[in-house]
This record gives sequence, structure tokens and C-alpha cells, in this order.
Amino acid sequence: MDDFIWVAAIFIALPWIVLHYITRWKTAATITTDDEVLLDELYQLAKRLDERMDTVERLVAADNPEYTAPKLIHDREIDNEKLRELDRMLAEKKGQRQ
Repeated sequence: MDDFIWVAAIFIALPWIVLHYITRWKTAATITTDDEVLLDELYQLAKRLDERMDTVERLVAADNPEYTAPKLIHDREIDNEKLRELDRMLAEKKGQRQ
């Protein structure tokens, strides 16, 4: 009887536990539609805030000719590259949904 318990534990219980937690892990790692909507809203908010910062920098630069913002210059390619990449990804995703 002892041998049967060990065989059952090794060949039935152990794989069942491992497979159970693997499926739990895979289902927990997915992003829901609510999460996608929230991320899209946060992205749109970040874009608006970026545009506002550009406006504030232009206004400050117009009032004070000595002002320079080395990290936040609107026309630098490196600053806007990630936003353009996200725009492309969102456009592709919306195209796939339709």
C-alpha cells in the first residue's frame, strides 16, 4: 500500500499540481480589454501632457530669450520617436480589429 501512495503521488499528484499552476500562470499573464482601454487612455493623456509641455516651453522661451530646455526640445527626433512607434502600433491594432 505504501508503494501505491508513492507512485500515485509521483505520477498523478505532482504533474497535476505543476500543470494546475502553469495554467494559472498563463491565464494571469494576459491583458484584459479593460486594461487595454486604460492603457489607451493613459497614452492619450500622456500625449496631451506632452503637447502642453511643448506649449509651456514655447511661451517661456518667448518671454525669456535666455531660457533653454535641453531635454525637452519639441523638434528633436529622439524625443518623439517612441510616441510615433506607439501611434503606429495602435493604428495597426485598430486596423486588425475592423
